[in-house]
Amino acid sequence: MSATLETRTATGETRITPADLSAHRRWIALGLLVSAQFVVMLDTSIVNVALPSVQADLRLSPTAVTWVINAYVLAFGGLLLLSGRAADLFGRRRMFVAGSTVFTVGTLLAAFAANQGLLVTGRIVQGVGAAALSPAAMSLLLLTFPGPRRAQAMSIWGAASALGGAAGVMAGGLLVGSFGWSSVFFVTVPVSVAAVVMARTVLDEPARSARRRFDGLGAATITGAVIALVHGALSGADHGWTSAPVVASLAGSAVLTTLFVTIERRTADPLVPLKLFQNRNLSACVVLAVLGGAARASTFVLVALYLQQALAMAPQQAGLAMVPTSLAGFAVSLALLPRILRALGPQRTLVIGLMVLAAGHLWLADAPVAAGYVVAVLPGLLLVAVGVALSFTPTTMVIASAVPESHAGLASGLAGSATQVGAALGTATFTAIGISAGASATGMLGATGFSAAFTAAAAVALATAVLGSTIARTRQ
Repeated sequence: MSATLETRTATGETRITPADLSAHRRWIALGLLVSAQFVVMLDTSIVNVALPSVQADLRLSPTAVTWVINAYVLAFGGLLLLSGRAADLFGRRRMFVAGSTVFTVGTLLAAFAANQGLLVTGRIVQGVGAAALSPAAMSLLLLTFPGPRRAQAMSIWGAASALGGAAGVMAGGLLVGSFGWSSVFFVTVPVSVAAVVMARTVLDEPARSARRRFDGLGAATITGAVIALVHGALSGADHGWTSAPVVASLAGSAVLTTLFVTIERRTADPLVPLKLFQNRNLSACVVLAVLGGAARASTFVLVALYLQQALAMAPQQAGLAMVPTSLAGFAVSLALLPRILRALGPQRTLVIGLMVLAAGHLWLADAPVAAGYVVAVLPGLLLVAVGVALSFTPTTMVIASAVPESHAGLASGLAGSATQVGAALGTATFTAIGISAGASATGMLGATGFSAAFTAAAAVALATAVLGSTIARTRQ
């Protein structure tokens, strides 16, 4: 009787059972965790919209403007793996609270910034907070919703990501125009503060394995390796892949990765137990996350450039033109994804998503520019939205299923870090392909360049789908 939604006493009174309270609390916890992901995604898109106003107000150079974005990406992508494992070792709720707190501090620092240095510093602190917050939230969600409930919970997580992107695009222009660029940072503060206040009441702290010490040297080397790799990828499009800074970054990443593997093999308590990678599916899933991240994230950068450079849209028009993508992604994540996950499982779902994503890329590559937004862009954007929604969340689920529950934080960190690395590599590579295929004297991509870039992204999406189908067959 206690498992029912409610019971009635002899006098006819309705009584809420302990099981009801537990279920009710679990769904409140989902709302809190999802709101954290919403804020992380909102912050990314809303800051992009504010960049022109930031540049004009603080008199930033074009290079300085890119660092407003890159500082966050480097800190976030570089620390995801470390933070994910730290959540397993020191407590996932503790890392969630710490991440929310640091994120709030960074947001306020950026909001009150009066110069480039303070703004970039605030963005770094935000990235550090987001890196602690995101894998902790994901691992708490995975452990709070096991079995059949997980597909629904993960679908809501994916929908929050899409909605955060859409809300950022729509709200960013309104806030900047009405209250100035600082307002785009202030708007996320109430949610972050609420997360800190509510976490201890709403979130349970899952049991964690006892550990003798923290692998500090391993943490330093893998964090440095990821940061160097992402920095090299971000610099590749601007300076060329053979330039000294890029070669130095990539070489440094390779050296640090080799050193990390050596340390982990000799450490009794490693940050990343290498024995986990004896499961070939896990290694393949990480590669899948890198390639999938490249195919997904690069699309939105290329489309933003395409709208403004090929279709000559104003920035505000380009932002509104991207809204259908986010709204479609939200609808698919919430209504369609749970059903497909239950029917086909995450492996086959992500394969379908990647194939739809490739179709969207090919539409954008081949549609004539003269046809305008409704014909040349919108159908491709909608295909991309569906493809991203069907492949993003299942990728994390596939990685999580390849490791024990005691390493849920590590799985979340692996998925996030691999995706961020792939996003940086994909954006830089496809942009470079587009520039080499056709660019104007000012460096802007022409129609031929965009076609080449989108075609390359489609090829990567299809190759990733093939890898995903291989994983699906081995798990049958």
